[in-house]
Amino acid sequence: MNELERFADITTFIFDVDGVLTNSQLIILEDGGLLRQMNVRDGYAIKRALEKGYRVCVITGGKSQGVVSRLQGLGVVDIYYGVQDKVEAYREFMDLYDLDDEHVLFMGDDVPDYEVMRLVGFPTCPQDACPEILSIAKYVSSRCGGAGAVRDVIERTLRLHGKWLPDDPADALPTSV
Repeated sequence: MNELERFADITTFIFDVDGVLTNSQLIILEDGGLLRQMNVRDGYAIKRALEKGYRVCVITGGKSQGVVSRLQGLGVVDIYYGVQDKVEAYREFMDLYDLDDEHVLFMGDDVPDYEVMRLVGFPTCPQDACPEILSIAKYVSSRCGGAGAVRDVIERTLRLHGKWLPDDPADALPTSV
């Protein structure tokens, strides 16, 4: 199976946050608050995938309400945050929609994502993932976490199915948030 064919059966995207949707760095404020940075092009791709009927889920150990608000603003409804056991959250999500592992692309970057990545049909990671994750990923994006890795896997999938660009120039494309 060539690299592009691996994206053919994907109907569902699941992403970690820190190191996937962000660059894995935190700015620590004097009051203890944490700031993260997300890529607007990743956000655009998430909106496009949702508009084209794909499921998008986020499973993260983080507890940032700002991250949740950002994801909700993009249209993501399946957000598992503050998660201690990502496998449990994954199984809950899969049971909720009666999904098949083979149609799921998961992108993780660090050891807490390892067990979920072993369950999904298409484990992926950003270029700067830790060695353990790189070793089990079936696709390693040429992009780093927070720098377009999410856009990379979504765009590849949607382009393969002719869903990335509008069918008709009059079709509206989603705007970035």
